[in-house]
Amino acid sequence: MTLAQQIITVGMCVLATLLTRFLPFAVFNARKPTPQYIHCLGELLPGAIFAMLVIYCLKNVSLIAAPHGIPELLAIAAVVGLHLWKKNTLLSIFGGTAIYMILVQAIFA
Repeated sequence: MTLAQQIITVGMCVLATLLTRFLPFAVFNARKPTPQYIHCLGELLPGAIFAMLVIYCLKNVSLIAAPHGIPELLAIAAVVGLHLWKKNTLLSIFGGTAIYMILVQAIFA
């Protein structure tokens, strides 16, 4: 990309980020109560997004070919176990990622 294209790209990213941050405050002001469906979306979407990410991460796992999805299954178990134990999302994500990387690069390589 040329310098002009890079500047335009960064500018568009900044604009999109600012728009998504400030638009809700413009649409839902403090004078009116927030609609019930927005509250419902706020409760349902985080879990749905995580479920979609898990499905996306597992879409190419083959249970027929070696290692038969064992590293992925162990990493998922580690994430769930860490989260149930410590209730810390970052620890769960980083711990599960570290375990998965160790499994696929050292044990199941």
